[in-house]
Amino acid sequence: MLAVLEKGGKQYMVREGDEIEVEKIEAENGSQIELNRVLLISDENVHKAGNPYVEGAKVIGRVVGQEKGKKIIVFKFKRRKGYRKKQGHRQYITRIKIEKIIGG
Repeated sequence: MLAVLEKGGKQYMVREGDEIEVEKIEAENGSQIELNRVLLISDENVHKAGNPYVEGAKVIGRVVGQEKGKKIIVFKFKRRKGYRKKQGHRQYITRIKIEKIIGG
């Protein structure tokens, strides 16, 4: 079974057993979470698309870890003026293991 879900303004295509990285969620490691913004559910012969979400559909996952993502470098400069500014940023992410997809 396949599902497309929305979390943190991004869309993720997941199957049972997959592990995804989403924007930070305030949850303890090992806790179970429910993602109910499911845009599409697809089985072998049945496909359900939501408008915008599939009613009654949800994805059950377990928080595997909280960590920081890759560092992104922000570099600003103005030509011929000697102005340079370099910053780094690491976004907090949450790893989720998909346990179950419940169709609507």
